[in-house]
Amino acid sequence: MEKKIVKDILFLSQVSQQASQEDLYLARDLQDTLLANRATCVGLAANMIGVQRRVIIFNLGLVPMVMFNPVLLSSEGPYETEEGCLSLTGVRPTRRYETIRVAYRDTKWQEQTITLTGFPAQICQHELDHLEGRII
Repeated sequence: MEKKIVKDILFLSQVSQQASQEDLYLARDLQDTLLANRATCVGLAANMIGVQRRVIIFNLGLVPMVMFNPVLLSSEGPYETEEGCLSLTGVRPTRRYETIRVAYRDTKWQEQTITLTGFPAQICQHELDHLEGRII
């Protein structure tokens, strides 16, 4: 179900709690909300739709990637960039990494690891920041 985007900075600045299998429904809510905002959005974190759980979604090519309890394992190739966010007005400078490695649980609650590069890595890092309550 499509959800409203949260813009409350106090809410967004809170660290999200671990997700459980009871939170698997969030994959559909995040996917529906991402699709509804596809013209201006390439990724979402669960707190952006009002749920303080460690769940993110982002575009990986044509397929949306959902991660439950993602953990950044490594990063290389720092660079400076600017990003916008559906929850915020305007763009802000930030530091990202060209290549990252992330461990997570998928929608079948299986443990996975993935290496991301380029724009997908940047989007994933932005959403990981949301889980930590970091506002860029």
